[in-house]
Amino acid sequence: MNLATMKRIKQQFYSVKQFILLSLLLAGCSPSVTNTSLKTNLQNTKPAWMSAKPAQDMYYIGIGHSVKDGTNNYIQSAKNSALEDLVSEIKVNISSTSVLSQIDANKEFQEKYEQIIQTKAADDIEEFEQVDAWEDERNYWLYYRLSKQRYKEIKDEQKRNAVTLALDFFTKAKQSERSNDVIQALGFYFQGFRAIEKYLAEPIQLEFEGKSILLTNEIYANIQQLLDKMQLSVSPGEIMVNRRVAESGQTVMAKSTFKDSKKAIGDLPLKASFEKGAGDVFPDYKTDGSGQSKILITKIGSRDLEQTVGVKVNLLAFAGQGASDISSLVAQKMTVPKASILLKVQRPLVYVSAIEKSLGADKANQQMTNKLKNFLTNSGFELTDEKAKAELWMDVNANSEKGAVSGSIYITYVTAVIKVITLKDGKEIYATTLDRIKGYSLDYDRSSQEAYNKSLETLEKEKMPELLNAILQ
Repeated sequence: MNLATMKRIKQQFYSVKQFILLSLLLAGCSPSVTNTSLKTNLQNTKPAWMSAKPAQDMYYIGIGHSVKDGTNNYIQSAKNSALEDLVSEIKVNISSTSVLSQIDANKEFQEKYEQIIQTKAADDIEEFEQVDAWEDERNYWLYYRLSKQRYKEIKDEQKRNAVTLALDFFTKAKQSERSNDVIQALGFYFQGFRAIEKYLAEPIQLEFEGKSILLTNEIYANIQQLLDKMQLSVSPGEIMVNRRVAESGQTVMAKSTFKDSKKAIGDLPLKASFEKGAGDVFPDYKTDGSGQSKILITKIGSRDLEQTVGVKVNLLAFAGQGASDISSLVAQKMTVPKASILLKVQRPLVYVSAIEKSLGADKANQQMTNKLKNFLTNSGFELTDEKAKAELWMDVNANSEKGAVSGSIYITYVTAVIKVITLKDGKEIYATTLDRIKGYSLDYDRSSQEAYNKSLETLEKEKMPELLNAILQ
């Protein structure tokens, strides 16, 4: 090796050495590519607020936690958790003079109300602040606080605005009531109630027309007083209704009047529903100028021979679009005019004709027909041997035929046609075919029986539900 070559190698080694030293120096001075806060937290002990929730007279405290499982937004999850914890410290104090105490002696309503308020409170929280956060490789913790004084100031302002709006609706309701416009009055009362529904636990005392009133209590009382002046009746109160009522529908007339004057109440929203039994009844109505509305029953779904449809004033219709959970709760506590319709349910009479054969010969046991008869009986129908008395005629025609023989295995196919016809007008309302249901065994007789057994399974799982639905439509 000559001198020039040795000199060049020495220079290259020196350059590499310089590069390594420079890299190490830069690495020591530059920020780490890892999360510095996480590195710091891993080196430090957990803060005290994680071990014991701070107690501060001037603040509501919320501590949130989330696990870093790789599938969630752990920061947002911790924020939600902290807010929920913060809100849990804000208690709803029920005043003895509030409307809640007035309408709820057993405290059941109050408990539900508090749950709703607590659930919605997080959406109304403003101006909370983050005090601290801590994390490790698997967990993220968050510390929020909210000034009690500032929270009170915000809530007081919101309450003042709500009371102003509620008072305006209350004034309009009173004016409408004096003008004998009861429907409009109820609408204004409910709008006023909704404006201050978040403050039902508090007494809202103010001056109105020269006297001191508790606004929420007064609104509630006025709504109930108007409802107490109304009455609701149905005609007829008892009807005979066929199990197949959907064939034509069944109507009952509901009428609303004032108790004292017997004057009709028009534009009154009503709601109908089954109270006993089951079925379909058109739910929403509004009375006409004569205070009347036709209640339409379209389906009887229960086998009970006596069933009841209730008709009542629909209070939530006065609450406007998207009635709140609190409005719904209040409406349930009020006594509303209502009436009931007693349904005497008649079982439709069905005449059944059948031909069931096995390999062309009459079957001694009509399995398919017997299964259909049991199904109809259990579904609220009555069978008759007199076709002239029946409303419906069900015809069953089934037979099995020989198929191929494979070794010692004999194959048989069952085909069945089922029809239901109304005897009044001869209209076919249902028809279906069980097409070539296959059975196989060691001879044709047993193979035919196997095919019939499989046909019964298909009948029960697929055909019977659609048959019943077709009959009751």
